[in-house]
Amino acid sequence: MDRNTFLKLMTASGIGSFSIPSFANSLLNQPLLRAKDFGPDFAWGAATASYQIEGAWNIDGKGESIWDTFTHTKGKIKRGENGDVACDFYNRFPSDLRLLKDLNFKNFRFSLSWPRLIPSGTGAKNQKGIAFYNRILDTCFELNLTPWITLYHWDLPRALEEKGGWVNRDVVGWFSEYCDFATRTFGDRAKNWIVLNEPFAFTSLGYMTGLHAPGKKGLHNYLPALHHAALCQAEGGRIVRQNVSQSNVGTAISCSHIDPKKLVGRHQNAAKKLDALFNRLFIEPSLGMGYPTDSLPFLKRLEKYIQFDDERKLKFDFDFIGLQNYFRVVGKFSLFPPVIWANDVNPKKLGNPITDMGWEVYPEGIYHSIMQFSKYPIKELIITENGAAFDDIVLNGEIADEARTSYFKEYLKQVLRAKQDGAKVNGYFVWTFLDNFEWAEGFRPRFGLVHVDFNTLNRNPKNSAYWFKEFLSE
Repeated sequence: MDRNTFLKLMTASGIGSFSIPSFANSLLNQPLLRAKDFGPDFAWGAATASYQIEGAWNIDGKGESIWDTFTHTKGKIKRGENGDVACDFYNRFPSDLRLLKDLNFKNFRFSLSWPRLIPSGTGAKNQKGIAFYNRILDTCFELNLTPWITLYHWDLPRALEEKGGWVNRDVVGWFSEYCDFATRTFGDRAKNWIVLNEPFAFTSLGYMTGLHAPGKKGLHNYLPALHHAALCQAEGGRIVRQNVSQSNVGTAISCSHIDPKKLVGRHQNAAKKLDALFNRLFIEPSLGMGYPTDSLPFLKRLEKYIQFDDERKLKFDFDFIGLQNYFRVVGKFSLFPPVIWANDVNPKKLGNPITDMGWEVYPEGIYHSIMQFSKYPIKELIITENGAAFDDIVLNGEIADEARTSYFKEYLKQVLRAKQDGAKVNGYFVWTFLDNFEWAEGFRPRFGLVHVDFNTLNRNPKNSAYWFKEFLSE
C-alpha cells in the first residue's frame, strides 16, 4: 500500500525436518543476540490470518465474507488475484504446523473465519467449520504449539455487510453473539485470545478510503465504523474473560513511531495529529481516556454516534495489548486535505532501505513505539506482528533472503533494548509464517518465513526461517 496515497485519501504439502544451510552457520559466527536474553517466559511465535492462508472459500458450508466479494470484483485487487485457494492451509495445516514446530516456534497465532463458523453472521452454526478449527487445536496440542486465537481479522460475513456491516450499530450485537459462541466452543482449550486485528486499518481502509473490503468511502461511513469497532473491542474482551477460564485476552493495535519532518511548530503539530490517528485512536478509549479529540478535532463528529453509557462500554482492562509495527511515519504540515492538516514524507526520501511494500526499514521505530505504549497503564505488551516483504529469489532451491534476516535481527535488538529499559514486552510474533494473500496487493508481496509457490503450493523455508530455527534452539 502507498502510505502517502492512503493518508491523502484517509484525511479527505508435507515437509519433514531439514538441516541448516551453510549460510546460517556463517551468520552464527557473528555476534548475535540470543533468544534466552529475552527471558524464559518470552513468547516466540508466528502469526497468520484466515482469509490470507486458508482458501476453501466456498466449501464445507462456509459463508461468503466481504473479502470474497471484494476480491471477486473487477479492479479491486492487483492482477485480479483472490484468496479462493490462497495457501490451501485448510487442507495442508497438519504439515504446515509440523514445519512451524520444526522451526522451533512454540506459539501459533491464527484467526477464526467468522463466516466459516456462522455462515450468515448470526444464527445457524456450521459444524464443519467448527470441526476444522478443532482439528487445528488438536494438531497444535499434539505438537506442543500454544494457540493464540484472533477473533476478527477482517473477514466479516457478507450477509452482515449487506445490513450495513461496521457502519450499523447492530454489529455490536452480532459481534457479541459470534464472540460468545467462539469462546464457548474453543475456550476450554485455547486461553490466549486477541479480539480485533488492527481496527484502525480495517475501518479506515474499508470504510473511509475504499482500498480494502468492503470498499466504502467517506467520513459518514468511517466515523460510525470506528466507534462500533471500539465498542466491539471492549465488549469482546469482556466476553472472553467471562467465558474462558484462566484467559489471557488482548487486542492487536497497529502502531508507528512518528517523527516531525523538522523541529518546527507546524511540522511538530502535524506529527501530533498523525500520532493520534495511528497510535492513540483505539488504545485511549479502552483505557477510559476517550477519543483523542485534542489533536483530531474532526473526531468530535463522533458525538452523533455515541449513545448513553458508551464511554463506560468503550473501556476494558486487557491483559495485554498487541503491537503491530512495520514502519515509521515522518509527518509534515499540509494545507490539503483539510481534515487533519497533516501528511507524511515519502519513505524513499528518508535515506533508509525500503521494503517491497515501499515501507522504510527503521528498527529504532519499534523501540520508540514500545516505550510510548509503556507509558500507558497497560499490564503487558506483545509484539503480535512485525516483518517485511522483499523480492525473494529462488536459486537452486534456496531463498537467500539476507535482507529479511537482517531486518529481524535489527528489530529484535530494539525489542530487547526496550525490554531492558523496563518495558513489559513479553512476546514476539513474526509476520508471517507463510507467503500469503496480501490483501489489495495480491500475492506479489512476500512476508513469509516460508516461500509458497502459488502454482504448485509447495513450501520452501527461506534462509530467514533457518536463522530463526537456530536462534530459537538455544
